[in-house]
Amino acid sequence: MIATAARFCSALSGWRRRGVLTLLGAVTVLGLPPFDIWPIAFLTLPLFLWVFEGGRTKKAAFGAGWWFAFGYFLAGFYWISNALVVFSPDFWWMVPFALVGLPVVMAVYYGLATVLVDRVIPASELPEGTARRLARILLLTAAFVGADLLRGTLFTGFPWNVFGYLWSGSGGLSQGAAWLGAYGLGVPVLLSGFLPALLPNGRPGRFALATAFAIPLAFLIAGTLRLSDAPDMAAQQADANRPGLRLVQPNIPQQEKWKRDLRVRNFEQHLNASRVNRPDWVKTVIWPETAAAFAIDQAEDYRVSAGAWAVPDGGLLITGAPRLLDDPKRLYNAAVALNGAGTMVATYEKSHLVPFGEYVPLSQYLPFGKVAAGAIDYSPGPGPQTLSLPGLPPVGPMICYEVIFPGAVVDPDNRPDWMLNLTNDAWYGHTTGPYQHLQHSRLRAIEEGLPLIRAASTGISAAFDAYGREVGRIGLGENGILDLRLPPAIAPTLFARLGNLFAIGLIILLAGVGFALRKR
Repeated sequence: MIATAARFCSALSGWRRRGVLTLLGAVTVLGLPPFDIWPIAFLTLPLFLWVFEGGRTKKAAFGAGWWFAFGYFLAGFYWISNALVVFSPDFWWMVPFALVGLPVVMAVYYGLATVLVDRVIPASELPEGTARRLARILLLTAAFVGADLLRGTLFTGFPWNVFGYLWSGSGGLSQGAAWLGAYGLGVPVLLSGFLPALLPNGRPGRFALATAFAIPLAFLIAGTLRLSDAPDMAAQQADANRPGLRLVQPNIPQQEKWKRDLRVRNFEQHLNASRVNRPDWVKTVIWPETAAAFAIDQAEDYRVSAGAWAVPDGGLLITGAPRLLDDPKRLYNAAVALNGAGTMVATYEKSHLVPFGEYVPLSQYLPFGKVAAGAIDYSPGPGPQTLSLPGLPPVGPMICYEVIFPGAVVDPDNRPDWMLNLTNDAWYGHTTGPYQHLQHSRLRAIEEGLPLIRAASTGISAAFDAYGREVGRIGLGENGILDLRLPPAIAPTLFARLGNLFAIGLIILLAGVGFALRKR
């Protein structure tokens, strides 16, 4: 039956082939949040490989990777189009470009990956034996992880839902990110998913199937053992020596966030949530991205009000807010720390801006502005920084999607003790986007061995310890607060020391073994 399925997939052509590849890519998204059905890869990836083997031309080889990735991104990125109409219906005409155009472009990386693999080992030269098919699997794994790396780096990068996130929903499996990072975790994910495609090869195929199951089992055991050695979270939260934090999630709809007539109401909502029933041990209040919907450095009255009302005695308020500088005129998406007098004691400017959201590339040639509020494009800040704040351990702030870039979230020369992500997921409504964004944040905590605190305007606010374990959350679409003790950092992980070099090394290793097997 398996051999029949393999022959059927290999024989597909025309629109049936393209449709099946697109469907397989879309179904693979079930392995991502909020579904987290990670074993789906054991079904979709072997079927994809069999369809790929049926191509006999360069065009067919490119099409195999492109159509599969197109389906994966179409189902995984659909929520982006929601952002265009949430703020203003005037952007309706951009929906097709976001919904279809982005997957069309991103899929090119994976089409080139399958072309490269087919050039090294053409499908027309595959013998009945196992060695060359195994070589093709190793090369394809290396090529797809390489495509993930390129997609996350080139043209400002967009590493959303790289294949390593297919294991992110499992507490044990996701611990592999501490060693490999999100990119490197794609190696065992893809390799174990592709190996069952060797089943039609008889006894070697059965050994390949056993290996496919052994790979995630080994990671699951290793991850579970790592978690079993982790300190008790309840004891950490009971430690009176740990700093106390309050997260505020106001759940203000995006359509109301920037309206001038609602500015005072929105500001007061943040102030009241900061103060209500606040325990004495909470000394730091954290508001989300652009919680202050005005240029905070030019609004002294608002800063003084925030300091007097929201800041605990001897503590701080950390809030997202625009910063507008006059000479020369520059606008920043910033995080600002205020003391009780409303004085700015530290600032951080977002460095990795969202194309077309916060600035428009080649804006002088395009007839439209950015999607976010305001006529001025945001300017980028200097990059990852560590801020020293009174009463707190050194912190590495990130704003919005800066958190999705593995290996680029903290200053390696001045490592912080915790990470802070201020975000606004109101753009994406009740879609899969906020859940995926949250999981990206969680993996950064595992990778770096640092606790991560996440405050969302509306979305999912949460706190993770240095092992990625959830301390608490405010759910999607909820108006609420979360009081907690800041979990401690642990020793730098293997990934924190090596970064994405490990993933690059694995790509080279797989490619080398694949080339060696190719000659057999």
